[in-house]
Amino acid sequence: MDQQPKDDTDIFQLTVTLDQTHYQEGYKTGYDDGLVSGKEDGRQVGLKMGFQVGEELGFYQGCLDVWMSVIRLDQDAFSARVRKNMEQLAALLSNYPLSDPEHQQIQDMMEKIRMKFRVIVASLGAKLEYEGRPTSSKEDF
Repeated sequence: MDQQPKDDTDIFQLTVTLDQTHYQEGYKTGYDDGLVSGKEDGRQVGLKMGFQVGEELGFYQGCLDVWMSVIRLDQDAFSARVRKNMEQLAALLSNYPLSDPEHQQIQDMMEKIRMKFRVIVASLGAKLEYEGRPTSSKEDF
């Protein structure tokens, strides 16, 4: 025997229930797919940004290593003020939290490193800059 709804409200209720069930299933499927996709996208962006930060820090450390090698060969190669700025840059680089990318002051620390590098380069009268990063520091993170 066919069971037919007693009136139009039962048909409406069945339609609404079916629609809600499909909506919930679709939402859950979309959410789960988005979660997987978002994690992968986040991982890729994180790797890219981590590489860029490491590359920039490596550039500054490499320059500093060359300058420190010059100082070991000739103590008077740079003025006392420039040597002091180099020591400060070395401290900034060694204190950069490589293993804590969510550190609250990480952007400020990177900006201080950039500024200290610019001060040293200007004091040396050199034209040297890291060209691998975007021109705006707001784009870095």
